[in-house]
Amino acid sequence: MMSNPLEISFSLNEIQEVARKILSQPLKKVITFHADMGVGKTTLIKALVKELGVEDMTSSPTFSLVNEYHTDKGEIVYHFDLYRLNSEDEAYDMGLDEYFYSGNWCFIEWPEKTPHLIPLDHASIYIRQLPTGNRILILK
Repeated sequence: MMSNPLEISFSLNEIQEVARKILSQPLKKVITFHADMGVGKTTLIKALVKELGVEDMTSSPTFSLVNEYHTDKGEIVYHFDLYRLNSEDEAYDMGLDEYFYSGNWCFIEWPEKTPHLIPLDHASIYIRQLPTGNRILILK
């Protein structure tokens, strides 16, 4: 685990470089993303997925809440957008916890919808927008 959080200030046109920087850290494969609507969680996740070697970004949703991608190294990357999830029970019934403990990359937007299903051993990314339009990202 990182002793000090990584903090990056960036503009959206630097997002690929930010993704590279994040992936150069000693990371847990389950990462939660915390930010207000429209600040760039999905944009960052797409950059991370691309950086991991996913060529085909067309999603193959297992459920409407999960997109599954395959990297050029044969790794699986799951992107969860839990915004429309009605309850944690619904997530449990869908087996989301099995994905979270699969050992594959899991990028989770709106993790506060499933507080009891997220593994304790995970990384968190917090993004907030500055008045200039740039973003501040903190990786813990």
